[in-house]
Parts: sequence; structure tokens; C-alpha cells
Amino acid sequence: MFSFLNIFRITALLEGVSYILLLFIATPIKYILHDPQYVKLLGMPHGILFIGYVIMAFMLKKELNWNTKQFSEILLASIIPFGTFYIDKKYLKPLRNG
Repeated sequence: MFSFLNIFRITALLEGVSYILLLFIATPIKYILHDPQYVKLLGMPHGILFIGYVIMAFMLKKELNWNTKQFSEILLASIIPFGTFYIDKKYLKPLRNG
């Protein structure tokens, strides 16, 4: 059964993957090969996942008792490459097992 935490974990994973693809594949193709189609293709899904990640983080803040430092780290992770994977390992995965 899917809990809200699991949905957040899936969103974090997809947001992280879309960001990596956008940053390290689509953007270099756009500027080196002058082909913006991949940025256009990945930009909207990544934006939706990013917004979903931030909104769900706000919704889970109180339920999971994240303090200001933890919450700031969770939000900051959404703009750092590979950040959401770190957050999943540090904060989210232990909650599933615990």
C-alpha cells in the first residue's frame, strides 16, 4: 500500500533523476549540439516534480517532526544534483524501516 511517505520518496527519486538528466545530458546537448528539444522535453516534467517535491515536503514537515535545519536541508537538496538521493537515504528510508 502506498503511504504519503512512499509517494514523497518516489517523487524525490523522479525529481532527482529528471534534474540529473536535464543538467548533465539535455543542457550540454542544447549548448554543444544546438539542439534544445531535450531541454523542452525534460523541462516541464522536472518542473512539476520539483514543485511536487517542495509541496510534499511542506506537508510532511509537521507529521515527521523535522526541525528547521532538517527541513532546510530537505528543501535545499531539491536544487543540488543528487541531493534528493541523499535525503532519501538520510531521512526517508529509515522511516520506512523503523
